[in-house]
Amino acid sequence: MRIATYNVEWFDNLFDDDGIPIVDNGWSGRQDVTRAAQWDAVGKVFQAMDADAVMIIEAPDQSRKRDTIPALETFAEIFGLRARKAMIGFANDTQQEIALLYDPRVISARHDPLGAENVDDAYAAPRFDSSFELDLDTDATPEIVVFSKPPLEVALTHRESGKELRLLGVHAKSKAPHGARGAAEVMRVAIENRRKQMAQCIWIRRRVDEHLDVGEPLIVLGDFNDGPGLDEYEKLFGRSGVEVVLGEGKATCMYDPHARMALLQRTGVRPTTSRFYIAKEKRYLQALLDYIMVSPDLLATKPNWRIWHPFDDSLCYQDVSLREALLTASDHFPVSIDLKL
Repeated sequence: MRIATYNVEWFDNLFDDDGIPIVDNGWSGRQDVTRAAQWDAVGKVFQAMDADAVMIIEAPDQSRKRDTIPALETFAEIFGLRARKAMIGFANDTQQEIALLYDPRVISARHDPLGAENVDDAYAAPRFDSSFELDLDTDATPEIVVFSKPPLEVALTHRESGKELRLLGVHAKSKAPHGARGAAEVMRVAIENRRKQMAQCIWIRRRVDEHLDVGEPLIVLGDFNDGPGLDEYEKLFGRSGVEVVLGEGKATCMYDPHARMALLQRTGVRPTTSRFYIAKEKRYLQALLDYIMVSPDLLATKPNWRIWHPFDDSLCYQDVSLREALLTASDHFPVSIDLKL
């Protein structure tokens, strides 16, 4: 079974309020890319992945006027995807939902959020659409933490084997100091955003602990907007949010080979899953932001991970059509895992 995660930059811009694709020469949410070009590119990438389930980050909007599920299912039908059934969890106000597109012949899936809205246990993880209290700045006063994009919790069953898995789709807080002006404000906003991102990862890790404690097979996947050694502010917190979710000390650890590589090799060539153009510097910045973490029992099945990077993956590079589609579709590249169940 193949499971993937893919952040499709401003996927929502490719649909109207009725979920009908807008395939024209108007500009998409991507710089210098038309809606028609991005639409064709995203479809090409999904066809090439041929995944049984894709955790889509920045999925089309769910709101009073728009509906994520028909938009994604229309997309899947047009491109003839096996993964043709869509689901979402808690909607958000960012026009960037977290959604799952899956093959209903291979798996069954349902949104299955855990955690009470109000939790008395100081360590327990509240439900992801509620709030979480944590002291972010060591002033002995806890701050109220919320998710702008609540993680998607999926109870998944492989129909043939009967194997049950838990999926946790994540789009963690961005640390970029958007809108800040001047060096001092940039630093202040960047540190504040990192605190929020770290708090969200601690909240996620507490949910991970709850699943691991009862022996449930678990996959945590998505865009963490973070990684080992990614920025200078990491020194203030001692570790990255990704390291928190993976597990520290004597805790049962999740595993992602690309995260492990980044942890062991802080300098030199490292895997990347995203590519952003820095206009002022006229160059591209690459970063490892997207992960698929698995619990120890799933790791024991010897799964295979793949980053669909147009330059680093030889098969993607050799397929010129796919290579160009990956560059046009999004500023992130898919990550997939093949599991034997």
